[in-house]
Amino acid sequence: MAKANNRYSAIIENIFNQNYRKGDTDVPFEREDLVLTANRLGIKLPKNLGDIVYSFRYRAMLPDSITSIAPEGLEWVIRPTGQSKYKFSLTAISRIIPNLLLAETKIPDATPGIIEKYAFNDEQSLLAKLRYNRLIDIFTGITCYSLQNHLRTTVPDIGQVETDEIYVGIDKHGAQYVIPVQAKGGTDKLGIVQIEQDFALCSSKFPMLVCRPIAAQIMEDNLLALFSFEMSEKGISISDEKHYRLVFPDQMTEEDLANYRKRVL
Repeated sequence: MAKANNRYSAIIENIFNQNYRKGDTDVPFEREDLVLTANRLGIKLPKNLGDIVYSFRYRAMLPDSITSIAPEGLEWVIRPTGQSKYKFSLTAISRIIPNLLLAETKIPDATPGIIEKYAFNDEQSLLAKLRYNRLIDIFTGITCYSLQNHLRTTVPDIGQVETDEIYVGIDKHGAQYVIPVQAKGGTDKLGIVQIEQDFALCSSKFPMLVCRPIAAQIMEDNLLALFSFEMSEKGISISDEKHYRLVFPDQMTEEDLANYRKRVL
């Protein structure tokens, strides 16, 4: 992984330096630039060329030579701009990180044992826990139904986007919602670009429904952070964050229940 990161850093750094001009807030490049740059530098490309961009969007930080020239309060991210097209872009929020001071809420774990046993990875396990424990319903206060896993589609001006799971829902007033969910476990991090894509997906494919993007992150074993977002003239902001700890029923104490009653009074 370290060798891959070094290769990827050299490629992405060179592309940025070749295209950046002082004062730029957007620096466009194309997928073909990855190939041309790797050949020029004598670097062997990975079989999955997209892993270079994916790595810097969700796993690794951009090289210091790039991050150091961002103005104070802003960070560089990589955004898709069409089929095989991208751009480095400045944003105020790049990664979504759980607030470690936030209170936890215990939820009796309803995940079937056979699902726990055979889940392939952290992301799949997280999506299953969200589904079987109705955490999207609990978090949003909306009755929700899973519509599709790993929805891949094309959105104008962005290109192909993928959402880990998409729910539809209805509230007590009859309003209907579309709720794209991004899930991350292990060392992968949630990025604001994913949420931007989810808003664009909702606008393109579900224009009559209320869009309520959700992000979920495994903080530690059975402790899950959930975020919701809203869009304004200033861009995307976090509208709510909650932490849920899945526990055995006998781990719910009378003190826990008394504390939770106080929250609604």
